[in-house]
Amino acid sequence: MLRQDHLFHFDNEFLLEAGGRLSGFQLKYTTLGQLNHDRSNVVWVVHALTGNSDVTEWWRDLFVEGSPFDPRHHFIICANTLGGCYGSTGPLSINPDTGKNYFHSFPLLTNRDMVAAFDLLRQHLGIDKIHTLIGPSLGGQQALEWAIQKPETFEHLVLIATNAVHSPWGIAFNEAQRMAISADATWKENDARAGLEGMKAARAIGMISYRAYDGFEKTQLEKTNDTLDNFRAATYQRYQGQKLAGRFNAFTYWLLSKAMDSHNVGRGRESVNDTLKQVRAKTLVVGIETDFLFPVSEQKFLAEQIPNATLKIISSDFGHDGFLVEFSVFRKIVRNFFAEPVWIEKNHNKKIINTFS
Repeated sequence: MLRQDHLFHFDNEFLLEAGGRLSGFQLKYTTLGQLNHDRSNVVWVVHALTGNSDVTEWWRDLFVEGSPFDPRHHFIICANTLGGCYGSTGPLSINPDTGKNYFHSFPLLTNRDMVAAFDLLRQHLGIDKIHTLIGPSLGGQQALEWAIQKPETFEHLVLIATNAVHSPWGIAFNEAQRMAISADATWKENDARAGLEGMKAARAIGMISYRAYDGFEKTQLEKTNDTLDNFRAATYQRYQGQKLAGRFNAFTYWLLSKAMDSHNVGRGRESVNDTLKQVRAKTLVVGIETDFLFPVSEQKFLAEQIPNATLKIISSDFGHDGFLVEFSVFRKIVRNFFAEPVWIEKNHNKKIINTFS
């Protein structure tokens, strides 16, 4: 399996949806496998909120030999999103206009800005068609937006635990996390560690929304009836906060959660429903029945509005994080999806075309 890390540099002014600008940016991206001769084997992955470009770290079982996306046969790309902290331009980067780190001065980003950056990378790589675009959660929001903007580019679209418009419920959870960050006395500082203790608390809040009751019951239930303090669930929450603090920063957490909040495919367009009908890719929508951050009603809506979409619901004790846990079930769903033929109507004559080799 050939795995390589790369940097893409865009050296021109990059205008942002909210009115800000960047003098330029870089994206770090990771590839697995090799392009075939006609460049028809590209699988583009868009990562979730705290993910990075290396899918072998956080979604490994989906990109191994014998999986639906086998790197022996597919060329797999994942780029760390604009605003990220894993090699792409973000708040800790140097602002070329000032020679200093951006920190709090980094401009507001939306999913449309991140998609625009991805598309510049796609053009740079000379890729006209993408066999499959796949993304969970925030990555699913971005994948959906990209498939709307460039409907002829994508042959297949896999949306996991995501939505067309971020809900008031989801925004409230994100705001609670940002309140935890801003309550940290260091947050106002221009320093890479600013808000770090607040981010630990934010992550603990987030974990409650990412997981489900039964998942905590299975993994964090006390072994005896004698515990008075330092419960397993409590130490687990502190562990998750500390773990994220070792690999992330509060500026990026704040920025990407804001991008998630602003997700609305209908913004500036005729309507959400009409916009979803612009998707041309053969689409698989996957929901997780215990996900109360992105409830299955949101995936059902996507499947109803995207033409000829397929909806599958996964049973899991792990809530929203089920997409990171239920590998065997998800792999089976994806494999079956690609095994199904797609009907294409041309000149009023329908014919079956096999879509996966």
